[in-house]
Amino acid sequence: MTKVCEYYFAPQSPWSYLGHERLIALARQYDVHIEMKPVDLPKLFSVSGGLPLAKRPPQRQAYRLLELKRWSEHLNLPLNPQPKFFPVSGEPSAKLIIATKFAHGTDAALDLTSAVMRALWAEDKNIMDADTLIALANAAGHDGAALFKSSETAAVQNEYEQFTNDAMAASVFGAPWYVVDGEAYWGQDRLDFVERAFQK
Repeated sequence: MTKVCEYYFAPQSPWSYLGHERLIALARQYDVHIEMKPVDLPKLFSVSGGLPLAKRPPQRQAYRLLELKRWSEHLNLPLNPQPKFFPVSGEPSAKLIIATKFAHGTDAALDLTSAVMRALWAEDKNIMDADTLIALANAAGHDGAALFKSSETAAVQNEYEQFTNDAMAASVFGAPWYVVDGEAYWGQDRLDFVERAFQK
């Protein structure tokens, strides 16, 4: 029986970006199915005591920038800690990812997620902009306009809301968040533990 990893993430989260490709690689290595669940991160913050970046104390904001630089260099993954289009809502891109999963499956959606996160954190692109999202989907080999249109349907909106509700029910309070065999792991810096869970 194939092991499953529930993967709660937000496309606008730099920590999700830093862990995304490594999670995919681990899942492929250990034949684990990733159950993707892009979520409304501000909504999770609002019910769990989290604060949006602008409302965090300056010392926390400063340390966040240090950690982003540190992890970017450690992973050899390009990242601009203060991109041009941030803060930004992750909802349009999350819904495009869900529409892609509906139309083309999990692997295609994971690949598009990589492109969306890279666009924000390494390429200074606006992931709230419809034309940008359509171009990213086109570059991934899809009909971007059709996928974007699908992303605005009630079915996709309902799925996005359900994933967020699932996250709240599972006591998720940040992203990325992984659940393996009922055990939760918060943050891309917990992927070593996620790998051990994959091996069991």
